[in-house]
Amino acid sequence: MTIEAPETEIVEKSRVACDGGEGALGHPRVWLSIPEESGFVECGYCDKKFILKGGPADS
Repeated sequence: MTIEAPETEIVEKSRVACDGGEGALGHPRVWLSIPEESGFVECGYCDKKFILKGGPADS
């Protein structure tokens, strides 16, 4: 059995909001800040990965 990879989104701002994107089936909205050093952050609820466009993690 394989596990589906978490969703990844390229963003242009270092501060992003995540609510799971599933409407009533999602999770509480959380605000995340992308560190300049890594260029990405992962949501603690759904593991969605936000990558800062042009940052170190944007390949």
